Amino acid sequence: MKNLDCINALINCFTRLPGVGYKTAERYAYKIVETATSEVEDFCAALKCVKSNVKLCKTCGNFTETDECKTCTHRKSSGIICVVRDPRDAIAIEKSGAYQGTYHILHGVISPMDKKGPDEINLKSLMVRVRDEKTKEVIVATSPTVEGEATANYIAALVKPLGIKVTRLAQGLALGTNLEYADEVTLGAAINNRTAL
Repeated sequence: MKNLDCINALINCFTRLPGVGYKTAERYAYKIVETATSEVEDFCAALKCVKSNVKLCKTCGNFTETDECKTCTHRKSSGIICVVRDPRDAIAIEKSGAYQGTYHILHGVISPMDKKGPDEINLKSLMVRVRDEKTKEVIVATSPTVEGEATANYIAALVKPLGIKVTRLAQGLALGTNLEYADEVTLGAAINNRTAL
């Protein structure tokens, strides 16, 4: 027995989401069919609201419902810009409570495999900000992947000649990790990034 055409269309929509395979998409589609009409209408309204109201901050590129996000509005004179891949990374750093500067969202990283070069990510406006905002430090907080490292090195090559300090997030062991279970790369980073007691 085959799925109905409208259910297949919904399954195909769900499979376009990252991390959602066919079986999960099928479960989602059937859950929607079984859900009360009012809940489905709420879901549709939320989707429309996001697409109608959420835009990019004119300063940092973060998601906002106004021209400028709250972080840029309240922290303009910090002199420190933390560069991240996407808004979720900025949220994770904010939750730590350890950082009080502004952010710059790249919306991707340099990745030749994905045909993403420096012009396909939000780098030009970073350079404008670095010059205009009297920036003292740029923290590059991209993930420690090949693409993240390539992006970090590219940013450093652009920013360092301007006499601005460029730093990278420390890498190493997570709290509570047993040494015997850590991989070699993580252990190496932990040794290279060790700190004094």
